[in-house]
Amino acid sequence: MKRGKKYRSSLELIEAGKTYSMSEAIELVKKTAKVKFDATVDVSINFNVDTTKADQQIRGTLILPHGNGKTKRILAITNKIDEAKNAGADFVGGKEMIDKIKSENWFDYDVIVATPDMMAEIGKLGRLLGPKGLMPNPKTGTVSMDIAKAINEIKLGKVEYRLDKDANMNLSIGRVSFDSEKLLDNLKALMDTLYRVRPSAVKGVYIKSMSIHASMGPAVRFALN
Repeated sequence: MKRGKKYRSSLELIEAGKTYSMSEAIELVKKTAKVKFDATVDVSINFNVDTTKADQQIRGTLILPHGNGKTKRILAITNKIDEAKNAGADFVGGKEMIDKIKSENWFDYDVIVATPDMMAEIGKLGRLLGPKGLMPNPKTGTVSMDIAKAINEIKLGKVEYRLDKDANMNLSIGRVSFDSEKLLDNLKALMDTLYRVRPSAVKGVYIKSMSIHASMGPAVRFALN
């Protein structure tokens, strides 16, 4: 793939084959971000796991200490209307919201949270919501009797992490405009969580490679430090 002049000049700042410390990698990401917008800072990790085995799945949520700079539009499907509105949900309703999704193919939101009593009806939208990663799930905290807490956690910077079929994980941990210390805090929180949830069935090397980069910028390999 032919790369532009800005990308090539950024790449020259990174020593080929070198693995940097987390703090060094973050500084390089900030230096190599050459786009005119406030680029996201993304982490890419390749795991030594077999994704076809249930006991080697890696999926969950964590709250990044400083959020990731993305504002999520929240749809709350619940009968606890006032609680959801007071917590700051962007769209709130009960069965009428499910009907709206079904009849209008409506997806003007980023995440759905719901109370358990609504899941029987929401489950019928599996073919619509599943492929878009919008189906509420107790494991990710998006199905909860405490709807206000679920909404507040998302607004505080709660993010979901999960593997793709090739055992790769990609996650945004902030924006280039963030202070280096905040990006480092977020990166450490992510890595601490991933090592804490290491499946017991995984033997030997757990993570094969880790890199961090800004939007449209070159990847910087890093190691824990």
